[in-house]
Amino acid sequence: MTATRLRNATSPYLQQHATNPVDWWPWCDEALELARREDKPILLSIGYSACHWCHVMAHESFEDPDTAAVMNTLYVNIKVDREERPDLDKIYQTAHQLLARRPGGWPLTLFLTPDDHSAFFAGTYFPPQPRHGLPAFRELLRQVESAYREQRAAITEQNASLRDALRQLDTLPAGGEPRDAPLIEAVHQLSGQFDAQFGGFGGAPKFPHPTTLRFLLREGQRRGTGTGSHMALYTLEQMANGGINDHLGGGFCRYSVDAQWMIPHFEKMLYDNGQLLALYAEAWSAGGHRPLFKHVCERIAEWTLREMQSPRGGYYASLDADSEGEEGRFYVWTPADVAALLEPDEYRVFAARFGLDRAANFEGRWHLHTFADTARLSEDTGFEPPAVRRLLLSARTKLLAERATRVRPGRDDKILASWNALMIKGMAAAGRLLQHPEWIESARRALDYLMEHHWREGRLLASSRDGEAQLNAYLDDHAYLIDAILELLQAHWDSRYLAFAIRLAERLLEHFEDPERGGFFFTSDDHEALLHRSRPLADDATPSGNGVAVEALQGLALLSGDLRFHDAAARALRAAWPAIEQAPYAHVGLLEGLQCHLEPAEQWVVRGGDADLQAWRQAAGTHYLPGRTLYAIPTDADGLPDSLAAKAGRPDGVNAYRCRGTRCDPPTDRLDRL
Repeated sequence: MTATRLRNATSPYLQQHATNPVDWWPWCDEALELARREDKPILLSIGYSACHWCHVMAHESFEDPDTAAVMNTLYVNIKVDREERPDLDKIYQTAHQLLARRPGGWPLTLFLTPDDHSAFFAGTYFPPQPRHGLPAFRELLRQVESAYREQRAAITEQNASLRDALRQLDTLPAGGEPRDAPLIEAVHQLSGQFDAQFGGFGGAPKFPHPTTLRFLLREGQRRGTGTGSHMALYTLEQMANGGINDHLGGGFCRYSVDAQWMIPHFEKMLYDNGQLLALYAEAWSAGGHRPLFKHVCERIAEWTLREMQSPRGGYYASLDADSEGEEGRFYVWTPADVAALLEPDEYRVFAARFGLDRAANFEGRWHLHTFADTARLSEDTGFEPPAVRRLLLSARTKLLAERATRVRPGRDDKILASWNALMIKGMAAAGRLLQHPEWIESARRALDYLMEHHWREGRLLASSRDGEAQLNAYLDDHAYLIDAILELLQAHWDSRYLAFAIRLAERLLEHFEDPERGGFFFTSDDHEALLHRSRPLADDATPSGNGVAVEALQGLALLSGDLRFHDAAARALRAAWPAIEQAPYAHVGLLEGLQCHLEPAEQWVVRGGDADLQAWRQAAGTHYLPGRTLYAIPTDADGLPDSLAAKAGRPDGVNAYRCRGTRCDPPTDRLDRL
């Protein structure tokens, strides 16, 4: 029965569990009704296809017939892909934290009462035998079900407290009038968490936090102080040299298990790489055009084009951590393997650079991490720097070809609107700044795919596979996509894209905005009723949907001339103000919107012929100014809103309009004014 229910799921993660002996259900009305009718607690298991520990628990427990028999007898078992249902994941991760008093993760294991779907017990990974202070999963199953039968009154009382705690999380004091103090305080707070030796924030495990790094980079440039810029640029350098970065194939893994960025958790997520591609391109522009940052951009983009873009145009979700049943097997080497593939001079340079001449750093094998730069290698080997670079490139080419013959990690080939938006923005920004038109074209193909397959009858859908889209889209899908379109329009003007962004913004205001307090809920007002309707303000691995909405709506208002979007952004900032003041460092996504609100960014609209427009685009990327946008619109473009149509072009040159907020200077044709 499980195979029938999950085999045709659009989620590869659910399909991975289709042959388990567990009688799995997807999250659906039928499963929820079954639990109510039979008065069985719900075992809710949330994970994703690239998750290493999800695979471990599946092999140990969900594939075990004896464990499955206990699950099937005592529970209605529901399997959820956190990437398709971030609404459920956000609710129950928060419930886990409230119940367990510690952060959650994946796999997330929860036990719900069948009447109101409140979690009354929660954990993450559980082993088959007692280990590391964790109970055996099969025994836990029996104990939790017994508690459900014997302690109903206590569970009912706890559930009421949980629901009240969830409501309190979104119950903030009345909003205040935004000012710039949190911008300064956030930099101060982050500097106290900064790892001056290895970059990043805090200790192991270490995550990239691209939203935080982007904020610090921009704040450092805006205020002319070195603190923010140093933290951002130094961390980006350490990450680029670390093992979290795939030095052969490009792309970053999800996080590092150590403080040195050396050994990653090997899955690669589209959302990390989309953000990091845009960030490294911006850092290249801001940080003196450092070759390392350009190199990283080229590798991420090459990996995306080679492995992550579907023939239809959309970007796939992730690559697994495991292959052949082992985490990281696809990526690691032995010195003997490498030496057999390379010429002696190639090996001498490559081994010294990436640590093959040192002790093994990953379970008896070697994962590539940079230990020596080109100058050091030149000094130690006697090769001139150009020769060192040539040897490293030839070695990389040979090893990458050999690695391509290995059994590859699994790929989750579903296409998520929100994560695609992050990569569309990354490809467009990097393509524009580093002059790679093929990256811009890749972004256009992905956006065209979303417009064709994810926009249906005036609403956005969240996920698709093989061109078949489903599930109501969330706040992040709308906000990230508006933001991505504004970036893509700077690289290539298409009036269809602006019209689509306006439609997305109108839906955001109509169906996601809190009409009483301002700000945006994660789910629309016509979404399935769940245990809680959250209003996410803080950033996590991806930026806060409210933060991106505030920044993007202000940019869209300035471009389109529709002040409804500006007013909604202002309401959202006021609603979030108590949270921003309480913990500025946790809300840096909103702080970018706050900066735009306090000091509107400089926007240029340039009208002219294609050759002239390209010169202005190139000039805009040569001098870094945080938040500045330039839209190069052909004179003959149609479908423009009145505010843009009024900025007329010239038949034999350029009219360039510089605006801040609602004030625009007289047009100029002088490129040096930029």
